[in-house]
Amino acid sequence: MKIKKISLLIVMILGIVFDQVVKIAIVKNIRLSEQKPVIRGILSLTHLQNNGAAWSILEGQQWFFVLTTILVLAVATWFWLKNLSKNWYAIGLTLIISGALGNFIDRVRQGYVVDMFQLDFINFPIFNVADILLSIGFVVLFIGILIEKDEG
Repeated sequence: MKIKKISLLIVMILGIVFDQVVKIAIVKNIRLSEQKPVIRGILSLTHLQNNGAAWSILEGQQWFFVLTTILVLAVATWFWLKNLSKNWYAIGLTLIISGALGNFIDRVRQGYVVDMFQLDFINFPIFNVADILLSIGFVVLFIGILIEKDEG
């Protein structure tokens, strides 16, 4: 069954809105660098202003992230429009575009991305809803590519 484009657009918009609402809630309720345990030893909420990428890679290079995001969004949107009939591709790219736009909004509006989810049991970068959308989107897209390869 083919997923309708309007459904994908709604998912995309809801992803962006949810990402931004969570970020606003964190900024309003948790001081910068403050850590609040959600599940002790597993997950904490930590208000972080990230002006780099994971592990602070390319810290302060906002121009690079803005240009890269514009390029990624252009390519992802083109592939999205070309592959709407392939559900795995369409869903994966919808989530990727949604996540990329969520972080792009932060970078353009504030010069940094608000991150908040901290995994306490592993040395892993603090991340946000947009990062989750991007990650799930890439996994779904990869699965779609593997399925297409097996069928072709």
